[in-house]
Amino acid sequence: MTSTVIRKSSGHLASKKRQETLANILSIIALIILGLIVMFPIYWIFRSSLMSNGELYTYPPAFTPPQWRYSNYIETLKVFEYWKFLGNTMTILVPAVFGAVITATMGGYAFARLRFRGKKFLFVLCVGSMLLPSMVTLIPLFIMWAKLGMVNTYWPLILPHFCGGGAFNIFLIRQFVKTVPHELDEAATIDGCGYFRILVYIIVPAIKSAMIVVGLLKFIELWNDLLQQVTYITRRDQYTLALGLNIFKGSFNDDWSSIMCATCLSFIPGIVFYLIGQRYFVEGIVMTGMKN
Repeated sequence: MTSTVIRKSSGHLASKKRQETLANILSIIALIILGLIVMFPIYWIFRSSLMSNGELYTYPPAFTPPQWRYSNYIETLKVFEYWKFLGNTMTILVPAVFGAVITATMGGYAFARLRFRGKKFLFVLCVGSMLLPSMVTLIPLFIMWAKLGMVNTYWPLILPHFCGGGAFNIFLIRQFVKTVPHELDEAATIDGCGYFRILVYIIVPAIKSAMIVVGLLKFIELWNDLLQQVTYITRRDQYTLALGLNIFKGSFNDDWSSIMCATCLSFIPGIVFYLIGQRYFVEGIVMTGMKN
């Protein structure tokens, strides 16, 4: 009887393992299909950039270019001021991203660790600001920057991000800081560390993944922020990639091959930046900081 029970138990375990294996295989297949669906528009843009305009209008459309015309990129760079637009974009992105990461870390640390009057009210006010659409504040902010004489400069696109870069970033950092054990703070305080040294030597190494997530999200947000850029920048020599691509599409509305080349050139830096920080991005999403 004992051997019968053992055989039934082993058979049940084998059946369960087969079900888990089948579920894993189906999950992988589903993820591959979804990944191909997501990547297909990017491939189609790249494929179109390597074709002539006549080939783009053929029906049915070819899945691969009949002839791989890499010279299209050379011709596009002659009329699309890519490097100038990229330099202008990085002039905004680099200080804005660093400012957002630093101030969001300081704000999240203050809300998670420090004790001061009105902390809960200020935090509720901060989180509640996420419900406020950006379009509501666009005109008042433009009037303010215009009175300060900063329209047609990059300051309106940089300075606001030195206030935490948005309520979500402060909230995210706060949640990560709260997972760091208080015992580390107490031990550092006994050794003579103040709040700033605790932040730099204890908190920052523990929440590095969260800080990189904030940097990546802010980079993506600013890279795609056409509305703010078109509001504050009107001079062509200050155009960013988003503005330059928008004007380029309007000027070459029939030359789809060049437009696709310019589009590919515009999203390459964003892809490279994400690939560099994707490991930390995944860690920041999956993990929630250091546990007790």
